[in-house]
Amino acid sequence: MAYLNANIPPIYCKIRREYLYDMDEKYKKDSRECVIFGVSSISGRALLFNIMLPNGACFWRLPISAFFQKQYDRADVPDMQTNELQLWNCFSYWPSVHCFDWLAGIDGKFLGKDKKFYKGQYLFTIDWAHPETNILNVEHSEIPQEHKCAHIMQLENGNFAAQPNNRIIWHVNSYTTENEWPDYKVQTTYWDAEGGDWVTEDSDKMFYNIEDKDEEKM
Repeated sequence: MAYLNANIPPIYCKIRREYLYDMDEKYKKDSRECVIFGVSSISGRALLFNIMLPNGACFWRLPISAFFQKQYDRADVPDMQTNELQLWNCFSYWPSVHCFDWLAGIDGKFLGKDKKFYKGQYLFTIDWAHPETNILNVEHSEIPQEHKCAHIMQLENGNFAAQPNNRIIWHVNSYTTENEWPDYKVQTTYWDAEGGDWVTEDSDKMFYNIEDKDEEKM
């Protein structure tokens, strides 16, 4: 798990040019090609992406709203705000990046804050955790009911999005045959395989026995 910065699968795309000039309005209708190759995760802020431009310049820490897909002209892609494309801020400084084979290349749709569905295709997933016990954990990445991941999607409207599991419905032709919106509950349980009601036998046996712990003898 990386601290602050992590590699991602490179995305050849375009950037809205005003993001390269501190949101100067005179560049609002223009765009440039770029390659997104990394992500910066700052706790409590939106995901931030690191890019290279065709002139060799690197530009750091741009939000997902800065980018749209390479095959589109800017006039054909709606400008969407960061909070329309990404629902939650980063949950810690330690991001994990993974492309799940099961999800790779499949289509899905996410329910936006405007109550509309936005269709797109899976690219990869960013998740968060706390790195080690000697660092004070003041984040929410490992609290069951607070944890969220961010699936990065390329949308049919040309934009990109970063959405959690509970906003996306995926489509697998041979498997996802049900059509209703799920009514599942948020998980609040801390799952633990080790309990207080059993012990291993006190011996040097490789294949030791497991015994019930007799609380009355203590």
